[in-house]
Amino acid sequence: MDNKAIYKISYGLFVVTARYDGFDNGCIGNVCVQVANNPTRLALSLNKLNKTCWMVKDSGAFNLSVLSTDATFDTFKRFGFQSGTDVDKFADYPKPRAENGVAYVAEQTNALISGEVVESYDLGSHILFIAEITDAKVLSDAPSMTYEYYQQNVKPRPQAAEKKGKGWRCKVCGYVHEGDDLPADFICPICKHGAEDFEKIEE
Repeated sequence: MDNKAIYKISYGLFVVTARYDGFDNGCIGNVCVQVANNPTRLALSLNKLNKTCWMVKDSGAFNLSVLSTDATFDTFKRFGFQSGTDVDKFADYPKPRAENGVAYVAEQTNALISGEVVESYDLGSHILFIAEITDAKVLSDAPSMTYEYYQQNVKPRPQAAEKKGKGWRCKVCGYVHEGDDLPADFICPICKHGAEDFEKIEE
């Protein structure tokens, strides 16, 4: 099977935020779609390795900040390249709150959507949340950020020096796993993609 075919599906990029037990957190998400309009509901899929996933499950509420093409790589580093288990992602960062009490990202985004979970499904690596939209507002007229736009215009290009040495490189974020072998169940510690998204590198 050629996994590259899956990359042809169009994805948007968002910051999904949640609040639980007095703690605010957020992660980058790319799987969200409106699935009904009466009532207005959406489906959101989050990786179980993300602390935000469990905060959404425990609290039953979240905000979706739709990233625009104004978003910089720093935003992706803050919310996607570090874990809320280790750091406070909202430290020294603006933290406005929606009506549901959950913080959201107002900068470099074009819309805010608040959701209340009505059902959830365990999909193995991810949890799929079905949520009713409780609030929504447009924040700017800038175009939405797509995964393709991020790859071509925002994500830094790997440096030639990174190709030296043996190991396996993540094709999504550039993380290098050193060693001759890559376990079939290996998960990138940076972007959470699996072994199928790694390529072997040689000296």
